[in-house]
Amino acid sequence: MMDSQDKALEQGTLDEEKAVEQPAEVQEPQEETPVVENITAEEVPAPEAVEEASAPEEKAEPEAKEEAPREEPSAPVAQEEAPEEKATKEEPDQKTYSTKQEILDRVKKLAHGSENLSKAEIDHLKTSFYKLHLAQREEEQKAYVEAGGDPEKYQVLPDELEEQFKAEMSLIKEKRAKLYQQQEQEKKENLKRKEEIIEKIKGMITSPDAVNRAYQEFKALQQEWKEIKLVPAEKANELWRNYQLYVEQFYDLLNLNREAREYDFKKNLEIKTKLCEEAEKLAEEPDVISAFHQLQELHQQYRETGPVARELREEVWARFKAASTIINKKHQQHFEQLRAKEGENLERKTALCEKVEAIAQKENKNASDWEKHTKEIIAVQAEWKTIGFAPQKMNVKIFERFRAACDDFFGRKAEFFKGLKEHFSENAEKKKVLVEKAKELSDSTDWKSTSEKLINLQKEWKTIGMVPKKLGDQLWNEFIGACNKFFEARNAANAGSRNEEHQNLSKKKEIVAQLKALLTDAKEGAQEKVQELADQYNQIGYVPFKEKDKIYKEYHDVLDRLYKELNISVARQRLDRFRSNLKNMAKRGEDVIDNERGRLMRQYEQMKSEIITYENNLGFLNVSSKKGNSLIDEMNKKVGKLKEELEMVKEKIRAIDKQNREQEEEEQQ
Repeated sequence: MMDSQDKALEQGTLDEEKAVEQPAEVQEPQEETPVVENITAEEVPAPEAVEEASAPEEKAEPEAKEEAPREEPSAPVAQEEAPEEKATKEEPDQKTYSTKQEILDRVKKLAHGSENLSKAEIDHLKTSFYKLHLAQREEEQKAYVEAGGDPEKYQVLPDELEEQFKAEMSLIKEKRAKLYQQQEQEKKENLKRKEEIIEKIKGMITSPDAVNRAYQEFKALQQEWKEIKLVPAEKANELWRNYQLYVEQFYDLLNLNREAREYDFKKNLEIKTKLCEEAEKLAEEPDVISAFHQLQELHQQYRETGPVARELREEVWARFKAASTIINKKHQQHFEQLRAKEGENLERKTALCEKVEAIAQKENKNASDWEKHTKEIIAVQAEWKTIGFAPQKMNVKIFERFRAACDDFFGRKAEFFKGLKEHFSENAEKKKVLVEKAKELSDSTDWKSTSEKLINLQKEWKTIGMVPKKLGDQLWNEFIGACNKFFEARNAANAGSRNEEHQNLSKKKEIVAQLKALLTDAKEGAQEKVQELADQYNQIGYVPFKEKDKIYKEYHDVLDRLYKELNISVARQRLDRFRSNLKNMAKRGEDVIDNERGRLMRQYEQMKSEIITYENNLGFLNVSSKKGNSLIDEMNKKVGKLKEELEMVKEKIRAIDKQNREQEEEEQQ
C-alpha cells in the first residue's frame, strides 16, 4: 500500500504528471497467467473497470511426490479514477471559507507543514480566495462610485493579503514539484530493486535440487516485493508479468508438504472470506467516493493474499467480484448524476447569460433606469452564485460569457455617470449661489418681502438637478440653516400676533359648528344663512399655522355637503315660489311680467360674464404652493355656485315664457 503522498502523486495531484497507470477490464478467473496491457488514462472506458493481475502464491514446505499447486485466478484490482473524473468529482469534506485571512492561514500551513498537498484542496483554496477577493474589490468600487467618485479614476490598490497568498502558493508549487521529482526517483529505485528480486528468483529456478532449500529465501523475496511501492507506469505491467512468470516456475519446481500447504490454503481462505464480507458491507456506505477508495484497498489486500484450495478459488473470486461490481456501478452512477447535474447547471447559467445580455441591451435614459437595471443584474449575479459548476469543458466559457455581458453593462454605466459629472458640477455651482443669497437675507427684518424672496429661493432650489450626495447634504444644510435663521427671527418678532390667531381660530370653529347644525336641521332660508356664515368666515384673519389646514378642510367639507344637500331642495322651493308669484304678477299686467323677464335676462348675461372672467383667471394661477392651491379651490367653488344660480335664472325665464304661451292660448280661445 502506498502512503498518502504516494497516493496523491499517483492520482495526478502534480501538474507535471500527465498520465497515470490505468487497470484493464475485469477478466474471468483463469488458470493461465493473465496478460495485463498497459492502458493510458484516455483509454479507460468507465470508472468501474478493474485490473486483473495474478497474485503470487504462498506455499508451504515441499512434500515428496506432490505436484506444486498452480496459481489461483488473478485477484481483481479496483480501477483508479481517470483524471477527468477526478477533476469533476465533488470533494465531500471541502471547507467553506468566509475571509481571505482564513484561506491564507490554511495555505501557509500547507506550504510550511508536512500535510499532504491535495490538488483538489489547493484549487479550492485558490478559487475561494479570488472569489472573496473579487467580491471585495467590487464592493470597494461600488462604494467609491456611490460616494460620488469618478469611475474612470478609480484605482485598484495593492492587496497585502493577495501578495502573501501568491508567495505561499509559489512555495506550494515548488514543494509539489520537489515531491514529484522525489517520487519519480523512488519509482526508478523501486524498479531497480524489483528487477534484482526477479533475477534472484530466476537464479533459484535454474537449480531444481536447491528449490526446496531456497523456500524461505523465496518467501522473504516475496515479502520484500510487496513492501516495494510504485514503479514507473510504463514498466509496471512488463515487470509484473516477468515476476509472475518466474514465481510460477518456482512453484512448478517446488513440492510442498501437504499439511503445510493445506494450512496455508485455510489461512488464505479466512483472509479472503473476510475481505469478501468487508466488500459486501461497502454497499451500505452512503459516501460513494469513500466506498470506492476503500474497495481499492480491499483489492490490494486480496491481490497480496496467497491462494486457496483449487476447488474454492472460483467460488471465492466470484463472491468478491460480485461485491466489487455493486460498488463500481454506484461509483459510475454517481458520476453520471454529477454530469447530468452539471448539464442542468449549464442550461441555467446559459439562461442567466441571455437574461443579463437582454438587460444590458435595454435603453437607459436616466440615472434611475441605470440603477433599476443595475439591481436586476445584481439579482441575476446573486442567482448565478447559487448554481454549481458546469461541465469542465464549458465552465470557463460560460463564465466568460456571463462576465462579458456584466462588464459591458457596467462599463457603459460608468461612461454615463462620467457624463453626468459636468452636469453635477453645474448644479453644485447654482446651489452655491442660492446658499449665498439665503445667507445675505437671513439677517433681514423686512419680514414680508424677505419671506417671499426666501420662498422663491426654495422653489428655485427644487428645480436644480442632483449633485453628489456628500456635497449635496453640505449645501442643503447651509441653505436651510440660513432660511431657518430668518424664519425663527420672524416668528419671534410676530409672537404678539399669536393670541389674535387663536381667537380667529375659535371664531372659525364656531362658524363650522353652526354650518354642521344646518345639515341636521335645514329650514327655509338655509341657503342664505349658509352664505352669511361663509362671508363671516372669509372676513376672519389668520389662524395658527399648524391649525390652518385642519380648520380649512373641516370648513370646506361641511360647506360642500351643505351645497350638495341644500342647493337642490332650496332651488326647487325658490322656483316653485317664483312660478306661483307669476300668476299674481300677471294680474297686475303684462308689463310687470315683461319687466321681470328683462331683469332676469340682464342678470343672466351679467352672471355669464362673471363665470367667463373667473375661468380665465384660473388659467393664470400658480398652484405650486398651498396658498395658491387654496385660492383655486375658492374660485372653483364660486364658479360652481354662479353656474347653479345661472341655471336657476334660466329656469325662471323658461317659466315666464311658458306662462306667456298659456295666456296667449287662452286669449285665442
